[in-house]
Amino acid sequence: MKTLKNHTLIYDNECPMCNIYSKGFTKCGMLDENGREAFSEMTFKNKSIVDFNRAKNEIALVDHNKNEVVYGLDSLLLIIGNSFPVLEKIARIKPLYWFFKKLYSFVSYNRKQIIPSKKDYSDQSCIPDFNLKYRLTYMVFVVFFSAYILSLYTGKFNLNLGHSFLREFIVCLGQIAWQTLFLKKYLKDKIWDYLGNMMTVSLIGTLLLIPVLFTNFNSVFYIIYFGMIVSIMFFEHVRRCKILRLNFLPTISWIIYRTIVLITLIYWYV
Repeated sequence: MKTLKNHTLIYDNECPMCNIYSKGFTKCGMLDENGREAFSEMTFKNKSIVDFNRAKNEIALVDHNKNEVVYGLDSLLLIIGNSFPVLEKIARIKPLYWFFKKLYSFVSYNRKQIIPSKKDYSDQSCIPDFNLKYRLTYMVFVVFFSAYILSLYTGKFNLNLGHSFLREFIVCLGQIAWQTLFLKKYLKDKIWDYLGNMMTVSLIGTLLLIPVLFTNFNSVFYIIYFGMIVSIMFFEHVRRCKILRLNFLPTISWIIYRTIVLITLIYWYV
């Protein structure tokens, strides 16, 4: 690998994703061994030229030769392009560049909802600004993806449920409406952070269903497996509520909704 010398990547050290890929750059030699620096431990020299607020949303790359800073996707392309110029040229083709920039923002603005951190409440924490467009996009993505996978999975229960994307879509959308209706006054300004984390819990459960989606076991196995996934989701929901410094009310409301859905499905289909 060709090392991009005299550059420092300012990464969010409370974000596991940022930690992994920034460390990967130094390990494989794309950056100097000391070519990354934690946002919360930024040196005075770097602080003087880095846009502190922008760096919370877009990872900053400091060029010490020119005393300049590039942000977000451009910083990653600069590092990658130094070792793989062809890849950078391809990624900078307008339609692809537009797509990757949107994808970068999608992940960056939702990264604390994808993987929350207990240390996100200090003054030096690298917390991205709230962006309604990308939060809603993330929630819509999870709703559609979960509804599709669940519509495939529930057909294995052999309980006359069949494959119904619309049914699962309504259930997923209903969860958001239910929690918002009952928790808005309690959560106040934390409502969007909570909803983002709740959707990640749903996404985790959905992903765990995929490995057995195309297997052939009896319906009892799939019902038991689904129960195990719901248990995992429950404990993950509790864990995330603790990180957000919430009590058990959101979890209780979450359980009540799922219980109502279960009873309704049993009444109509069994």
